[in-house]
Amino acid sequence: MKTTCSLAKVLTAATAMMLSGSLVGCDAAATALEVIESVPGIAAGTPAPIATASTADALVQLGSIPVKGRAPETGYNRDEFGPAWADVDRNGCDTRNDILARDLINEAFKPGTNNCVVATGTLADKYTGTTINFIRGQDTSSDVQIDHIVALSDAWQKGAQQLSAVKRRELANDPLNLMAADGPTNGAKGDKDAATWLPPNEGFRCEYVERQTAVKSKYQLWVTQAEHDAIIGILQRCV
Repeated sequence: MKTTCSLAKVLTAATAMMLSGSLVGCDAAATALEVIESVPGIAAGTPAPIATASTADALVQLGSIPVKGRAPETGYNRDEFGPAWADVDRNGCDTRNDILARDLINEAFKPGTNNCVVATGTLADKYTGTTINFIRGQDTSSDVQIDHIVALSDAWQKGAQQLSAVKRRELANDPLNLMAADGPTNGAKGDKDAATWLPPNEGFRCEYVERQTAVKSKYQLWVTQAEHDAIIGILQRCV
């Protein structure tokens, strides 16, 4: 008889293998992705839920990420990562609305959009620890923005310019790298990395750098020495 495991059990097992030393570095990351993809109900391109790495996973992943200097920003343009908020999973909804639908609660959709365009909802903002009432509109939509947890400009300077156009488009629309966030706080973050910016809400910093590490590992990007030191300093306090 075929048995199935919950996502939580799969992640726990993967973490145990990493800590035991049977999986290390890229093998650990690859195996973790394989077992996650094998869980029934977790389909490729599905915007929710996000399986965030544990602190143990992040420490393993960080150890496999190269440490290099920042490359010049020369040639960077948002268009290098494809059209903004493309419907990469072909579910009929653009990526921005996919992430709003994932991260907001009590959301309502604009009539006639096949439950794609989020009109209203409530965001428990992880960056600030505050609650934001989202209302779609010319003067209000920017109150909630979709943040690239690893900023695209930062990614460009740390390996993304060497990726194919297809992989850069995937990176820009990957739910792992996207989160609805308070607009002004997202603006203050800009393209800073963990060495120069961390969420004001200290309770979210562990998950924040865990997800940054997971994204950089997944797309074979690198970190600077200062960034590496900042991330490991936070992770060591999360264990």
